[in-house]
Amino acid sequence: MPIGTLVVSTFDNSIGRPAPDVQVAVRNAVSGDVISEGVTDSDGKLSPLLLSTPPEVLSTTPPETVSDPESEISPDSEGSSQTIALPFGAYDITARNTDGDITRIDNVQVYEDTTSLQNIIFPGQSNDINIPNPAIMGGMPEKIPESETKKLPDAGGTVVLARPVVPSLIVVHAGVPSDSSAPNYTVSFTDYIKNVASSEIFATWPREAIKANVIAIVSFTLNRVYTEWYRGKGYDFTVTNSTAYDQAFTYGRNFFSEISDVVDEVFTMYITRESISQPLLAQYSDGINVVRDGWLSQWGSKELADQGYSAQRILQTYYGRNIVIRQAERVEGIPLSFPGVLSVGSSGSNVRVLQNQLNAISDNYPLIPKLAVDGIYGQNTEEAVRFFQQIFNLPVTGTVNFPTWYRISDIYVAVRNL
Repeated sequence: MPIGTLVVSTFDNSIGRPAPDVQVAVRNAVSGDVISEGVTDSDGKLSPLLLSTPPEVLSTTPPETVSDPESEISPDSEGSSQTIALPFGAYDITARNTDGDITRIDNVQVYEDTTSLQNIIFPGQSNDINIPNPAIMGGMPEKIPESETKKLPDAGGTVVLARPVVPSLIVVHAGVPSDSSAPNYTVSFTDYIKNVASSEIFATWPREAIKANVIAIVSFTLNRVYTEWYRGKGYDFTVTNSTAYDQAFTYGRNFFSEISDVVDEVFTMYITRESISQPLLAQYSDGINVVRDGWLSQWGSKELADQGYSAQRILQTYYGRNIVIRQAERVEGIPLSFPGVLSVGSSGSNVRVLQNQLNAISDNYPLIPKLAVDGIYGQNTEEAVRFFQQIFNLPVTGTVNFPTWYRISDIYVAVRNL
């Protein structure tokens, strides 16, 4: 039987502080049977759960009408029904903290040979979450085409950026722009990108396909930020979750480790052209039901990755050979930009910054040992980094690379804000 992994982590107020002793129940979303019940440990984590899933082939080949007992019925374009095999195992989670607060998350998705990451924050911006099927499965509005570049805001705007900057937070409007009754959700930039990618494509795809799609998502988002697209129109949000206007997003949904790792690696990268500075509004479609020239095809990107194409070559195939992949020079809200890889034998002020940040984080995550702030990356620092990577679902290497540096910075800022 195909198996995937589910990792549940619970937090108190923000990711800066774990929520221990949270009672978590996981049920099969189809049968309602309880699969597991447990209590989170001192780091707010539940032991990883191995859960049954449909075979990977359902998420790595374009969809076809099939007959399957664990499928859902959905209407086709003519109003008749068709049976579509779900490519993921669907599970419902109920979590109760020590104050009696309850969060329910339905349709948590787990794919074969992947790791699904479900973070739960008490109190959350929503305590009753229903995760829709990925946008690539259909059923969501088609994107309204737009120009890939926009007129920049004038000097009277709220912010005029000299060059693209990765913001610390994104405000997502959960509806079409004109729906004033829809709520806004404030999330970190990286969590937003992970959420969108997990909502748009499948975690079972080749890494280069995921990477190409993530860079397109980052570029689209940074275009909205850089051009103040909605702020300039008088709205109080950065982007919407309507696929007709922007990108799929569901507050509180699960991410996937395979997607999360890619986002941590490339969240500062965006697509542009030599003659301009703004990130392209990199539009995309599934490539089957909707095909547009100059847009990335999601299924096409997967097929090209299967053929050995790199992420950059995939993007050039759809957006043109003259695109350029650039990196934002600054990440807003981060105390210090990535100084380069740090490992055993490194020394100096950057190691001292690292040690100070890990010590602050260890106040709330005591599994991370306290360090002498001596600026020397020895075995004790390596051990602390390994524990940090383990807690926050990063590859456990003991080396501080680009993803680990920025994740430590994120958690440090969250701890200090508490």
